[in-house]
Amino acid sequence: MNRFWRFPVGNFWRQNPQGSPLTEVEDSISLRVLVLALVILGIVATDIAAETSFSFWALPLSVVGAIWSYYRRRDRNIAVKFCIAIGMLVALGAFFGRLVGELNDTRLGLAELLIQLQVLHSFDTPRRKNLGYSIVIGLILLGVAATLSQTLAFAPVLLLFLAIALPTLVLDYRSRLGLQPLKTQKEKFNQKNYSTLNFKFLILNFLLIVGLGLAIFAVLPRFPGYQLRNFPVSSAIQVKGSFTGRSIINPGYVRQGKGNNQGNGSGGTGQNQTGQPGKVDNNFYYGFNSQINQNLRGEMKPKVVMRVRSQAEGFWRVLGFDHYTGKGWEVSRNEDVTTIRRSPWSYQIFLSPSVITGKTQEVVQTYTVVSDLPNLIPAMAYPKEIYFPAPVIAVDKEDGLRSPVELSEGLTYTVISEVPYRDRTLLGEASTQYSEYIKKHYLQIPPEIVEKVRQRTEEILVNYNQERVAKSSKSLDSPYEKALYLAQYLKQHYSIPQNPLGLPYLDEKEDLVEAFLFKQKGGYPDHFSTVLTVMLRSIGIPARLVAGFSAGEFNPFTGLYVVRNTDAYAMTEVYFPKYGWFAFDPIPNHPLIPPSIEDTQTFSVLRQLWHWVAGWLPSPVTGLLNNVFGTILSWIIRAIAWFFALFSQGWFGVLTGLILGTVIAFFGWLGWGQWREWRNRRWLKKLPAMESIYQQMLQWTAQKGLGKHPAQTPLEYARVSSQHHAPATSEVIDEISQAYVSWRYGGHTPNLKGLRQRWQGLKKTAKTDK
Repeated sequence: MNRFWRFPVGNFWRQNPQGSPLTEVEDSISLRVLVLALVILGIVATDIAAETSFSFWALPLSVVGAIWSYYRRRDRNIAVKFCIAIGMLVALGAFFGRLVGELNDTRLGLAELLIQLQVLHSFDTPRRKNLGYSIVIGLILLGVAATLSQTLAFAPVLLLFLAIALPTLVLDYRSRLGLQPLKTQKEKFNQKNYSTLNFKFLILNFLLIVGLGLAIFAVLPRFPGYQLRNFPVSSAIQVKGSFTGRSIINPGYVRQGKGNNQGNGSGGTGQNQTGQPGKVDNNFYYGFNSQINQNLRGEMKPKVVMRVRSQAEGFWRVLGFDHYTGKGWEVSRNEDVTTIRRSPWSYQIFLSPSVITGKTQEVVQTYTVVSDLPNLIPAMAYPKEIYFPAPVIAVDKEDGLRSPVELSEGLTYTVISEVPYRDRTLLGEASTQYSEYIKKHYLQIPPEIVEKVRQRTEEILVNYNQERVAKSSKSLDSPYEKALYLAQYLKQHYSIPQNPLGLPYLDEKEDLVEAFLFKQKGGYPDHFSTVLTVMLRSIGIPARLVAGFSAGEFNPFTGLYVVRNTDAYAMTEVYFPKYGWFAFDPIPNHPLIPPSIEDTQTFSVLRQLWHWVAGWLPSPVTGLLNNVFGTILSWIIRAIAWFFALFSQGWFGVLTGLILGTVIAFFGWLGWGQWREWRNRRWLKKLPAMESIYQQMLQWTAQKGLGKHPAQTPLEYARVSSQHHAPATSEVIDEISQAYVSWRYGGHTPNLKGLRQRWQGLKKTAKTDK
């Protein structure tokens, strides 16, 4: 038995660590601290972008693991490695357990798994290779945070990560080359042979990378198409009870006798549906309900309600109204809705396609709710697919989408719309033969005002036509042109009161449209849309009121539209047979035609970035810059158009275009070469004299076909050069290399005059040999 215990099994595990292959450990404390900082930033960035705090526990554990790993870097740590492996298996099992409930968007689950693995990994990082894994993990976490981020709160973290990554890469590269650790500022005075981080170089590189990144970001083409069809959606929502889609859940409505915020409200705080005077809710738009009362006064307090990522700027439509009540609107067929269920294994819901003729474009939009909203689902016009977490949704007769639950904070869903192009010529030629269905629901007007409104509308159109006839211009002869002109007329001849409470309330028997046109000469923004809708109906043009959100404020750095509750408003939709519904906005200071799809949007971010910057500049400066850049851009576009037009002018044009293109390319190549040479001369002048001579020598030998490899030392390069150059040339190369090494690492003063003479003589000899 004693012989057994004397067998050297235990000694194998307790062998001298100096004989272990783990002697190649990383001793640089600076590199370890910077790597730890990158990992911590990656963890913090994930929590900031996801607006969570589930990973804060990982910060102190990562610090403890890094400290423990440094002090035990020369030990085998077999038991610890077994524990780490077991912990990783447990983390993997927990991840698969969570994966069942998050099949659609696994980014957060994967990020959490990666953080757990990194914390375990931090207890075993003896070598530089292990630290390299940690750097990669920090970079991956930052990338995950970038895909999750919807605000500029991520930007400082990104800049800080870059600032730390630059010196980390320098230290990692020096470690790979086996160079001595960098000395501190205090140590450098005690030694002649020292090396410190060049902070000026790091700062310049940091600014260059940030500037170049912003420039590329601004001009990078945004092609209108999602390359992947797996769209962002929140986790599945469980719906209790049956959903009919007939009720609207609006947090801003408190019903009489109901405390659950459900039912048909009037749009005001504590008001009923009869159009009685009242005040609007401070937080929720009054128009998101089956009945709205426009006899309300006041304004909302601005707050962000959602963020939208869309391939095209648009109007985020919520619901439409078909019946005018005299003081507001209602959805007359609120009970007539269609419920659509999705399959249990997919979030995709297909909607009934609209039967329209004409060119359309698919637009994908992803919505993230920031503040609670009603159970009305915003979307661009003509949605054909929706990826929604609830198992069922409803569609009303005005093409509005309804959810079984209110849209709560954090909800994310995606809509795909087939948006028609707005062709003014085709819409102007549209038929005026409307179906009985359209006439029944979209030509309704209270009989008390129909004649008076019709007379006023026709008077406006007749006056316009008379002016056009006198000027030999085209008259208004189509519903599209009439709708366009009436919307413009309301913008120019009626106004919005400056005081939100200054507009008097309507009397019990007073009509909103009648008071707007003949008494008040204006009203609130939504009143303009109501008046236009009724005016169009009075002359036989089908129209309806539609409520929703404007595109909001575009953030060029996140690519998201930031939508506030104050961006909600109503406008008019007009029906054109075969082409569908198209919106007109008569509200002053709004575009007459709301933003929608455009023929090309590849560089739309550059345009939106300029609009964002111009918003911070004074108007005179913005106007001047618009004129300057507009002129320059027009010249460039004309020159490019003229150049490409040459190729359509026969053989002579093609030949001329090829010659011109060759000449431009030649001069561009010359200019590029001169610019590089100027930059190189400027760089050499800034170097110390010895460094300048050495760099000139390296550039000259590189042109001769024997450049220096980055891993070679100057003396190694000199020895290799002696095998490929003439003895006189290799002698000069060796002399300059020896002087450079003595100056750079030994602190000796070189004979600059003699070295310059030898270098100039070598170049003259090389020119003579040619």
